[in-house]
Amino acid sequence: MTFVNGALFVGARCLSRGIASLIKENGIHHGCVNRVIKASFPWTLATRSFSLGAKLQNVRVQHPAPDFKTTAVVDGQFKELQLSDFKGQYLVLFFYPLDFTFVCPTEIIAFSDSMEKFKALNAAVVGVSTDSHFSHLAWINTPRKQGGLGGLRYPLLADFNKTIARDYGVLIDNAGIALRGLFIIDPKGIVRQVTINDLPVGRSVDETLRLVKAFQYTDQHGEGSVS
Repeated sequence: MTFVNGALFVGARCLSRGIASLIKENGIHHGCVNRVIKASFPWTLATRSFSLGAKLQNVRVQHPAPDFKTTAVVDGQFKELQLSDFKGQYLVLFFYPLDFTFVCPTEIIAFSDSMEKFKALNAAVVGVSTDSHFSHLAWINTPRKQGGLGGLRYPLLADFNKTIARDYGVLIDNAGIALRGLFIIDPKGIVRQVTINDLPVGRSVDETLRLVKAFQYTDQHGEGSVS
């Protein structure tokens, strides 16, 4: 993938691979997939209008993180999770638009492959999208070679009613999906860092690890500049 010029169009192609079988089941020819995507998801167009833009003022650094409670997929099982379950450790809470879609599953797998590094920092990672927990489980159980996750080492939250995305200020209302937001929440439930990317560009696992380490250092040694 490239994130220069045709980035959004490439994203639509990734999306078409993920949902082509579903569209085919409903009698739509595969060659029409991109047109269906463009009609259904206007944010895939290079000329998209950001009247769809999320309201980003909801969450502020140094303020308590919005609470949540919902069904998640944890180790292949459905389980109720809430923010207080992560009290006493750092939490990396990140949002992505849709299952079976771009930036395909690459960044989600990258976080999963780095879980030992996060655990060594007593940090949890949780992913969120507006899909159902059934969709999450199907994506997790789909092999990577077929566009799935092939297993996952951290929970995926189901935000089907879009409450969590709205509370965290990343919901694109008209599209019903979330921007690629990432929130670092400390052991006391305070938001320490916010990153919100446009849809085509994922987050850096290495940068996220660096930030968690930096906040933990300042927690222990006092405020100061940490590169």
